Amino acid sequence: MAQILYVTNILIEFGALEQLQAECERVGITRPLIVTDAGVKAAGLLDKTLAAMPGLQASVFDQTPSNPTEAGIRAAVAVYRQGDCNGLVALGGGSAIDCAKGVAIACTHEGPLKTYATIEGGSPKITDRVPPLIAVPTTAGTGSEVARGAIVIVDDGRKLGFHSWHLVPRTALLDPELTLGLPPMLTAATGMDAIAHCMETFMAPAFNPPADGIGLDGLRRGWAHIERATRNGQDREARLNMMSASMQGAMAFQKGLGCVHSLSHSLGGVNPRLHHGTLNAVFLPAVIRFNAETDSMRKDDRLQRMAQAMGLPSGSDVPEAVKDMSARLGLPSGLAAMGVTPDLFDRVIEGALADHCHKTNPRLASPDDYRAMLHASM
Repeated sequence: MAQILYVTNILIEFGALEQLQAECERVGITRPLIVTDAGVKAAGLLDKTLAAMPGLQASVFDQTPSNPTEAGIRAAVAVYRQGDCNGLVALGGGSAIDCAKGVAIACTHEGPLKTYATIEGGSPKITDRVPPLIAVPTTAGTGSEVARGAIVIVDDGRKLGFHSWHLVPRTALLDPELTLGLPPMLTAATGMDAIAHCMETFMAPAFNPPADGIGLDGLRRGWAHIERATRNGQDREARLNMMSASMQGAMAFQKGLGCVHSLSHSLGGVNPRLHHGTLNAVFLPAVIRFNAETDSMRKDDRLQRMAQAMGLPSGSDVPEAVKDMSARLGLPSGLAAMGVTPDLFDRVIEGALADHCHKTNPRLASPDDYRAMLHASM
């Protein structure tokens, strides 16, 4: 049976940050912990956020790693408890938002974090005891501000997904003003992350027409505006549309993802220094080719519909167009350019087969299939 849920309170406009204090008060947050990272702080966005909530007693954790870890979450929980906090404000990209979701679990639930991981059967153990969370994204990529999931590297080194409707932020404050200073390469990498989300959720076989429509429109917006946003970070129209594309891809997550994310999650766990969005861009062409001949893709003409959203003449043009876009944006040409070597493949394949996205791909991948996709992505 298809379950279709949409989703949370979303405020999207230039200047949306001004609503932060009112939204905190609406959901009962009076002593928030702001979860962010050093880069966001250095860019002055933490100061802007604190200025937008003058009536609240805020604590700050600004040490979110580039890929959130269980150790980082423990450190943030200590700050949360020291400040007697009663809610969370996530300020940053997907790492800060996912870290805040991890804090929401860890500060109210006993035991190691892996207890609550999806592949460990932990989703039903996440309860409504989690504190309220407001998400303020500063990139246009992951869409975690409207998603029920978080990705965290747990203490045993695995990069695991955590999923519960209790983790959906109570409010997503999408202010494109906060993305105007994003550097070109980070704009490109996070933008391709958003595009990968829109494409992979659209390819997922679950029956969810609203998600299909949202993901396809997000692909159209992202594809039309990513080069503009990368070349001119002050292009307000491009920034608004990229932020919307990011949100839309994540609104469609409830259909599931697939092999792109199975591989990205696994390789990102093996080498946490690799950027998730860049990995998605690298894996996407090989996975599209792998999926192209499945019944669900042919039945609904999904490849051709993606091509139309991208302004391409034929569905067969889509994989190469994705590769060409990455090249035009200046992203790495493949895994080898990112320092990945074939000796890692066995570990990556093992992790991909165990990932929560593996079974929602339109075509179930075998170990040999994953190996072929890895070689094709080199």
